[in-house]
Amino acid sequence: MWSFVQTYWPHFLAILSVVVAAVAAAHAAMTKDEVRSAIGWVGVIVLSPIVGALIYAIAGINRIRRGSIAAERSAAGHEMREHPNFDTTDDLVGARFGERFVALKTVGDRITHHKLTTSNTIDVLKTGDEAYAAMLAAIAGARRSILLETYIFDRDPIGVRIADALIQACKRGVSVRVLIDAVGARYSVPSIVGYLREGGVSTDVFNGAIIMGLRLPYANLRTHRKILVVDGTAAFMGGMNIRQGFTAEFAGAGSAHDTHFHLRGPVVGDIFSTAAEDWYFASRERLQGDAWTIEAADGEPDSPIFARVLPSGPDASLEANHKMLMGAFSVAHRSIRIMSPYFLPDRELISALTTAARRGVEIDIVVPSANNLVLVDRAMTAQFDQVLRSYCRVWRAKGAFDHSKLLSVDSTWAFVGSSNLDPRSLRLNFEIDLEVLDRAFASRIDAHIGSVIDKATQVTLADLRARPFPIRLVNRILWLGSPYL
Repeated sequence: MWSFVQTYWPHFLAILSVVVAAVAAAHAAMTKDEVRSAIGWVGVIVLSPIVGALIYAIAGINRIRRGSIAAERSAAGHEMREHPNFDTTDDLVGARFGERFVALKTVGDRITHHKLTTSNTIDVLKTGDEAYAAMLAAIAGARRSILLETYIFDRDPIGVRIADALIQACKRGVSVRVLIDAVGARYSVPSIVGYLREGGVSTDVFNGAIIMGLRLPYANLRTHRKILVVDGTAAFMGGMNIRQGFTAEFAGAGSAHDTHFHLRGPVVGDIFSTAAEDWYFASRERLQGDAWTIEAADGEPDSPIFARVLPSGPDASLEANHKMLMGAFSVAHRSIRIMSPYFLPDRELISALTTAARRGVEIDIVVPSANNLVLVDRAMTAQFDQVLRSYCRVWRAKGAFDHSKLLSVDSTWAFVGSSNLDPRSLRLNFEIDLEVLDRAFASRIDAHIGSVIDKATQVTLADLRARPFPIRLVNRILWLGSPYL
C-alpha cells in the first residue's frame, strides 16, 4: 500500500487540487455579487492550485453569512416610527430648495423606510473634549433610559469616566444598555465589557463570533455605528469612538480630531430604532415599555432642520449610503466638498464624482496628511490620479489626524455620520448617517471643510508622478487589496 502511495502520490495531489479548485471556484462564482470580484477570485484559485483555494478560504469567504444576518435582523420586530406632523412633503421641499432636491428626497424615500422629517435641531461638537462632556452631561441627567452603541469603547481614562457615569445611572434606576462591536471591544485590553458588567450595566457585543481573538476572518460585518440615545429625547451620533486619543485633556495638543452631533427632534426616534434593532440582534431583548418610550417632538411642524436617518449595512439596507451619495452627486450644481479619513470609493462613486466635475461642479476632497492606517493611506494615494485627471481637487489636511466624515453639496445638503468612503463602510459594515437638508447647517459644514482647505496642501498629478517608481508600484499593489484593508 505504501509503495502504491509513493508511486502515485503526484496523481492523487493533482486530483485533489482539481477538486478543491473546482469547489472553491464554484463557491466564488455563486456567492460574489460583483463580476470583477468573482473573476479575480476564480483566477487566484485556478492559477494557484491548493494555495489559491486556501487564500480564498481565509480572505474571500464571510464566515457569518450576510443573508443569515439579514434574516435575523429582520426578525427584530421594531417598527419604523411615524411622525405624522413632521414628515416632509415633496411640495415643501420643492418650494424651499427646488425640484432637484425633491428628486433627492425621492431617492432617500426609496432606499430607506425612515422619513425626511422637519423640526430637528443639531449641535455640532467639534472635539472629543466637547463631545464627551456633552455625552456625560446627558448621561448624568438621564431619568429613564440610556442606549449606547459604539464600535470602539476603550478602557482608558475617558472610557472609564463614561463607564462610571453609566454605572451610576444604573444605580439611580435608569435602564441602561451598552452594545460594543466584538472586534472594537478588543482594541483595549482588558476590555471595558467586563468593567461595565461588573458595575451592573447590561452590556453585549455585536457579532461576537471571533475565534481566539483573530480579526481577519471576521473583520467584516461589524457595527461601525456610534449612537447614544438618552430618555428618548436626545441623541448623539457621528464618527467619534470612545478613546482618550480624541481629547486634548489626555492626548494634549496632538490629539486626533473628529466631529460628533447632538440631536433633538423626530430623528431621535429613528436613531433609537436603529440602535434598538442592533441590540435585539445581539441580545434578543426588545427594548419596550415605559423606560424606552420615545417622547413626541415638540417643535413647530415644517420648521428647520430637515433631516433623515440613513442606516446602511450588509442586510436589507445594503449600500444605502452608497446609493444616497450617488443621488446627491447627480443633483449637485455648484460644489461638492468631502472630508474623509479614508477615501477609497469604488468605480461607480468615482464616475459620479468625475461626471459632476465635468459638468462644472467644483469638487474638493480632503484627507489627512497624517493617517492612522498607513496601508490604507498608501492605497488611496494610488487612486488619487483617477479623480485628479478629471477636474477634482484633492487636499492633504495639515496637523493631527482628523477622523471626521463630512460632506456638503451646494451648501444646501449635508451628509454626516459614521461612514467612510471606502469598501468596508460602503458594503461590509453597519453604519448610520444623517441626511440634512438645511442651508444654514450645510453651509456650516461647507465652511468648516473650507477652513481646513485654506491650511491644507494640494495634491497634484505632477507630485504623484514625481514619486519614485518603486513607491508608486507598492502603492498600486496595496490599492489592489483595498477591499480588505
